[in-house]
Amino acid sequence: MKKKILILTGPTGVGKSHLSIDLAKSLNGEIISADSMQIYKDFNIGTGKIRPDETEDIPHYGLSHVDPFAEYSVAEFSKDVESYVERIEKKGKLPILVGGTGLYLHSIMCQLDFFKTKKDKPLRQDLKNIYQEKGNQGLVDLLKDLNPSKLDNIDEKNPQRLMRALEIEIQNPNQASTGLNVESLSYDPCLIILDRNREELYERINQRVDGMIQEGLFDEVKSLIDSGLNEKNQAMKAIGYKEIYQYFLGHTNYEETVDLIKRNSRRYAKRQLTWFRRYEKGFWVNLSNTSQKDALDQIILHWRKHEQRNRPVNR
Repeated sequence: MKKKILILTGPTGVGKSHLSIDLAKSLNGEIISADSMQIYKDFNIGTGKIRPDETEDIPHYGLSHVDPFAEYSVAEFSKDVESYVERIEKKGKLPILVGGTGLYLHSIMCQLDFFKTKKDKPLRQDLKNIYQEKGNQGLVDLLKDLNPSKLDNIDEKNPQRLMRALEIEIQNPNQASTGLNVESLSYDPCLIILDRNREELYERINQRVDGMIQEGLFDEVKSLIDSGLNEKNQAMKAIGYKEIYQYFLGHTNYEETVDLIKRNSRRYAKRQLTWFRRYEKGFWVNLSNTSQKDALDQIILHWRKHEQRNRPVNR
C-alpha cells in the first residue's frame, strides 16, 4: 500500500512555514523539510529556516543535518524522506512535506527514481569533455535539448548539478518523456500549492530580504566565509549567500548586493511557479484572496476528500 503524504509547497516568501504549523496541528502531522538549503547547518537566516521557538512543538525533520562542506543530492533526500516517513507513521501521525525545491518534491511525487540512477563513468567523462570544451553553456544547451523543464529549478552555474541532471535524463528516457505526472510507486501524495497575486508576492519577497538583512544575514555569511566556505561549496550557491560572498570579495557594493538578492529571489519564485504549474493534480490556494483560516479550511477539506477517494475498499 502506498504511504499517504501531504505536500505543501509554493514559491519563496509565499507563507508556507506559518501555515504548515497550523496544518500539522489540525491534522495530527509532523513536518519534513523539502528545501535544498535548509538542510545545511549554520545556514539559518538566508534560508528562512524556522527557529526552534517558532515550531510550536511540531517536530521538524530534515533541517540542519548536512555539513556545509558536504554535497547533498536529490537521491539522498529521497532516501532520507523514506526514513522520516517511516518514523512519523510509526507514531500514527501524518507526514507533511513542506518546501519549494522542485526536484526534491519531484523525487517523492513521481515515478522517476533518482536514487537508482547509477553513475555511468563513460557517460560522466563525455559530459566532462563537453564541459571542458564548451563550459557550463554546453551542458545547459544539451539539457535544454533533452528536457528544458529541468532547467527551471537548477543552478545553471553549477556543472556538477547539470551533469547529474543530464545523467538522470539520459538514463531514464522513457520516464522522462512522460513528463511530471507519472505516479509514484511508494507514495500517495496530496499536493497543495500556495500562491499570491504577483505584486503582493514580490513585495513580500522584498520585505523578507530586508528582514533577513536586519536579522544579520551579512554577519552570518561572513562567519561562514571565515569557517573556510567559498563559492565552490554547494551550500554557498544559495540565493543571499552567493551575492553577499561577492560583496565581501569587493565585486559589489552594499546597495547593489541587497538589490541582487531581491531580484534573484523574485526570479526564483517565478521559476518555482512555472515548475509547479506542470503538476496536473495540484490544488492551488491563493493566499491573497483568502484568510489564513479559510485557506487552512480549504486545504483540510481537500485532504479529507483525497483521503476518502484513495481509501482502500474492503472486500
